[in-house]
Amino acid sequence: MSTRNEQLFERAQRSIPGGVNSPVRAFRSVGGTPRFFTRGQGSRLWDADGAEYIDYVGSWGPAIVGHAHPEVIRAVQEAAVGGLSFGAPTEAEILMAETLCARVPSIEQVRLVSSGTEATMSAIRLARGFTGRDAIVKFEGCYHGHADSLLVKAGSGALTFGNPSSGGVPDDFAKHTLVLDYNDVQQLEDCFRNHGDRIACVIVEPVVGNMNLIVPSREFIDAMRALCTKHGAVLIFDEVMTGFRVGPVGAQGLFGITPDLTTLGKVIGGGMPVGAFGGRRDIMSAIAPLGAVYQAGTLSGNPVAVAAGLKTLELINAPGFHDRLAARTKQFCDGLVAAAKEAGVTFSAQSVGGMFGLYFRDGCPASYAEVMQSDRERFNRFFHAMLDAGVYLAPSAFEAGFVSGAHSEDDVAQTVAKARSAFARVCA
Repeated sequence: MSTRNEQLFERAQRSIPGGVNSPVRAFRSVGGTPRFFTRGQGSRLWDADGAEYIDYVGSWGPAIVGHAHPEVIRAVQEAAVGGLSFGAPTEAEILMAETLCARVPSIEQVRLVSSGTEATMSAIRLARGFTGRDAIVKFEGCYHGHADSLLVKAGSGALTFGNPSSGGVPDDFAKHTLVLDYNDVQQLEDCFRNHGDRIACVIVEPVVGNMNLIVPSREFIDAMRALCTKHGAVLIFDEVMTGFRVGPVGAQGLFGITPDLTTLGKVIGGGMPVGAFGGRRDIMSAIAPLGAVYQAGTLSGNPVAVAAGLKTLELINAPGFHDRLAARTKQFCDGLVAAAKEAGVTFSAQSVGGMFGLYFRDGCPASYAEVMQSDRERFNRFFHAMLDAGVYLAPSAFEAGFVSGAHSEDDVAQTVAKARSAFARVCA
């Protein structure tokens, strides 16, 4: 007899392409049936069959204070009573903008949108309009949403413009995107030497979360800032994932780097659809209605979504929140590494703030090529063993994971105990 999850997935595939509204949810990478969740509370999720899971996906990052935090829910309820959407300004969106500008020193002005993809798409258009240039630089394995210019993979050789990595992306879009290797300083320097006067911007995940967790070298991140300054290009930090997640000022606070533009999402919506892009006042002044770069959105600054985000930002501003979050995430990684070592399994893990990466390889990777050396089949077996044991990890070997402020020491201890069994049973 089929489970309720299986029944729902079969039904979903009749009306939704692949049965899901975002591809990774389909479990194609790991195999098996996606879990259809019915509720969440704190560090836990419950699926359609009533099974309970310790959750390390956290809605892919936004659930930094845990699921259904009572103060966030109360803020949403109070905002909803006043109306769901006006398509006109509200005081709450001013408060959100003021909060972001106050918390992130590089942001002098900010525009709210409804998703991370909107934020990165708009930031790139703004950079092109501000500089009058067409070319952009991104890095292999970094994901910045599904805008056409960003769905581009590396060309056939170093310093060649990219090729579309998705159907429906014209070659004419891809030819303006240079795709380089993450953490390769020499390649970045060569790129600017050959194309510096054509480059509108460099967009980067300052801590990568979309090819698993990759940490930048000091030399790499310093070179980006210096080269953009020298050549008049706009440096865009895509902090949709890292913003307020890896520290109180995001990755730019950790590294002491001031980008020209920053994109935000996930945490600033507290689980509701909110994104933002902001930065230097002179660049932001180029956007409509002040400048010639057009951007708009009917639901931008939605009052209910903003209420969830403001309350979340208030909660994580409590003294010591990020220190405790980072310590709990490190405890999680250290525990898994120790469990794998006991089982004789080649495995590594690392964390930055409340983000972590798990790799079935010897040592933590520093590039897309090194990530691809991980044992994906072993990860898939581990994923399903943990899922069966009541631990929900990202259903892909190439996604970072997340710990929340709601995860307890006991949650981590239980997870490590389950991992010890999984390593011994399916990975040795």
